[in-house]
Amino acid sequence: MAGISATGRISIQVSLSGYSLFSRWHSPDKAFTAPEFQRRYDSVELSLLTPKVALVPDRFFDPAKCREALSEVVDLEDGDRVSHVALPEFSAVLVYSLDIGESLSAMLSRTVLLSDGSPSRVLPEMYWLLDSIKLCRDYNKILASYRDGWLHLVIAQGRNLLLANVFRAPDFTTAEYFIFLALKKLQMNPEVSTVCFRTPLEADEEMSLYRYFKSVEQI
Repeated sequence: MAGISATGRISIQVSLSGYSLFSRWHSPDKAFTAPEFQRRYDSVELSLLTPKVALVPDRFFDPAKCREALSEVVDLEDGDRVSHVALPEFSAVLVYSLDIGESLSAMLSRTVLLSDGSPSRVLPEMYWLLDSIKLCRDYNKILASYRDGWLHLVIAQGRNLLLANVFRAPDFTTAEYFIFLALKKLQMNPEVSTVCFRTPLEADEEMSLYRYFKSVEQI
């Protein structure tokens, strides 16, 4: 859940249509006057909801073939820059591109600084979803983010990662469909499971989820 902790840590999510802070979406223009972005922090979690991600087992990962690996699962433009970040807890590497047609994340990276004055690193939302698995207390761990027609979904059981993917979902009903389809394929019962969202939920979206899940949490 995007916001500021008492320990000098700020969490910001950026999408094509704006940014999330304090469990609310804000228009991009408000970022230039937001007082929360005018100070330094011990820790900055800066996430971009890019659908251009792929998780590669580290035994198959070749840094020289990052672009090739990502282009196998997403459409890349000629000028898209491709990066990667290691996820040793999953024995995998997340390959991604931050080029989705926005500039707010880069601006915030240079504006919201760490305590030593260094810029914040922008990482894809999928990275932070995977990092948040440890926050889910249930054995069935279902984590999601939804914004601008993209569902980012991670599912695990215990320490075993079962799914990490992004789905095109033009509305929240379609996003729910993909969640239930994934659970059905993995033979997981939503009625005994908690679904955790990192992005803010509208009241009607949360109530819709409560019809199917044991609990709905925002993390």
